[in-house]
Amino acid sequence: MRLYGVTGWKNSGKTGLMERLVTEITGRGFRVSTIKHAHHSFDVDQEGRDSFRHRTAGAHEVMLASRNRTALMTELRGEAEPTLDTLIARMAPVDLILIEGYKRDRHPKIEAHRGETGQPLIAPDDPTIRAVASDSRLSLDRPVFDLDDTAAIADFVLSEVGL
Repeated sequence: MRLYGVTGWKNSGKTGLMERLVTEITGRGFRVSTIKHAHHSFDVDQEGRDSFRHRTAGAHEVMLASRNRTALMTELRGEAEPTLDTLIARMAPVDLILIEGYKRDRHPKIEAHRGETGQPLIAPDDPTIRAVASDSRLSLDRPVFDLDDTAAIADFVLSEVGL
């Protein structure tokens, strides 16, 4: 499957860019899935729900299913966090998987950057970052896009992955 990442520091605009890219690329007729890395504990379930009760009773995986969607929750219970490759292998085939985060993995990425955060660019020291999307003017050895120019960024990503 074709993969492309959006990376950057906290509050750099990653999630907004991901959301706009999914809308833009699916609007062009491609099937897109996403993977989002979280650096903290999270829970997509709600206490008191049947699925929550299944998990807290000790289930390793809980699948929720309806006519509108399915969700699979896996409790790691002390096991190591799955690698990105392991997660990708579990996903259904699509045209493109967009990956938010995973800045240290080796897939191609675009860096989201907001000047107001004061964070340095990751791109100069990371060859997997093929372009930067920023709200500031930058001079780099790779393409720089306006952070809000979703169509141009989508064109670049689709070209990079051969779609």
